[in-house]
Amino acid sequence: MVIFQLERTVPLAVDDAWRRLTRWSRHGDVVPLTRVVVLTPPPTREGTVFVARSGLGPLSFDDRMEVTRWEPPDPDGPGRCRLDKRGRVVLGWAEIEVRPRPDGRTHVLWREELDVRLVPSFLDPLVATTARSVFGRAADRLLRTP
Repeated sequence: MVIFQLERTVPLAVDDAWRRLTRWSRHGDVVPLTRVVVLTPPPTREGTVFVARSGLGPLSFDDRMEVTRWEPPDPDGPGRCRLDKRGRVVLGWAEIEVRPRPDGRTHVLWREELDVRLVPSFLDPLVATTARSVFGRAADRLLRTP
């Protein structure tokens, strides 16, 4: 199991950063070899379920996630979201927080715990480095694209 976090400060309003990070289907556009399907009707709320299918052919797996905390930002306050990972291969959680800054920009905090079944714990440092890189690039792309 690995725990990591990413922090970004972006020149976006807090509600725009929130929207960009929590449109789940867009995650498939920015994570290599991944397709995301939202299984519940909009809008996103606690109980929303989606699946990220990653890999190629027989080496693919589903990362099933459920939104278990959904607190969109208000004009002056932070937004917080928690996803619980409930797949057969990937377990854990992810938390996304967007917080307005006094300078009009937004602080983004993305925390994640990953437990990849069948991957021995001595490979945790490699999993952490890879996850930080993949999710960091994904967050950057999501935040850059309207």
